[in-house]
Amino acid sequence: MPIYLGEQGLVDWLKSRGTSAELGACVAVAGARGGDRLALQQLLQDKGISPVTVIHSRAFVARDAEIGAGSEILAMAAVCANAWLGQAVIVNTAASVDHDCRISDGAHLGPGARLAGEVHVGECAFIGTGAVVLPRVRIGRDAVVGAGAVVLNDVEPGTTVAGNPARLLRR
Repeated sequence: MPIYLGEQGLVDWLKSRGTSAELGACVAVAGARGGDRLALQQLLQDKGISPVTVIHSRAFVARDAEIGAGSEILAMAAVCANAWLGQAVIVNTAASVDHDCRISDGAHLGPGARLAGEVHVGECAFIGTGAVVLPRVRIGRDAVVGAGAVVLNDVEPGTTVAGNPARLLRR
């Protein structure tokens, strides 16, 4: 399989294809709290490559859930009733998003993370492996919730919390 490096490699490959068949891609990198994933997805869109949403055959997604372009719902994950996920969101293996949650663009839920109902997660936030976020809590943009944390209260944008109960580690 050929490997193409950088944006110029992508441009060269696109020129060499010799076909106008539609292309799609899913960007599967964690990067800088989702910012890299969003930037790469935008770069591909600018080159005419459509974002593809990937939902594992063993994931559950409620009929009324809305999943944004380029998002990934991995094996054994659950996205429940009336949940809304933005673009390029990752719901990792066995993570769950309960009813009426809102997950903004570029957010990433680690394996086994649990969001109770009506949780709002800001753009490019990261919820660590096995973390639990209680109902109606807001996780701010670019915030990080450590692995195994139990989040009882809102998390301010750009901060990191960890522990049980979750406590501020850094701003």
